[in-house]
Amino acid sequence: MLLEKRGIVQMEGILFVAIILGIQIVYVSFFTIRMIFTLKGKRYLAAGISAIEVYIYIMGLSLVLDRLDNPINLLAYSLGYGLGVLTGTKIEERLALGYVTVQVITEHIDGTLPDAIRAKGFGVTSWFAKGKDGDRLVLYVLTKRKHQNRLFTAIKELDPKAFYMQHEPNYFHGGFWTKKVL
Repeated sequence: MLLEKRGIVQMEGILFVAIILGIQIVYVSFFTIRMIFTLKGKRYLAAGISAIEVYIYIMGLSLVLDRLDNPINLLAYSLGYGLGVLTGTKIEERLALGYVTVQVITEHIDGTLPDAIRAKGFGVTSWFAKGKDGDRLVLYVLTKRKHQNRLFTAIKELDPKAFYMQHEPNYFHGGFWTKKVL
């Protein structure tokens, strides 16, 4: 009988640790996504998520504070926080909110690269520049973040030696592609 009670208590302890871990993962994932929505200017969505987030936070914290005598609960709380950051960033990567601008610098100044990238559905602005080693063609491409990997693949296929870097614009207005940016 005593062994059965001990087994039940151990199972409850394991279940409790799993609940703390799960709550933390969900809470911190919401926290991460809320911060990203805030930075992207989606304030109403961020406000709605924050209401859910704080409720989950208080639930998790109260569970741990009620049982401070067990250091495993604190460990689960801490581990859940780290796993929540990873989970939240993975979710954000999947959502791929916003736009990116990609600046491409190439030695191919014949003008075929901008047309090839345009043929793949991207808007391109280009100009000639002088580099340390000679003339260059600079391309500027705006696209949705969820399409950036497709753009990177196209650039690598079209000019494997091209130098490119990506930036996240905070604001843009006007231009030919504004209403239909890929």
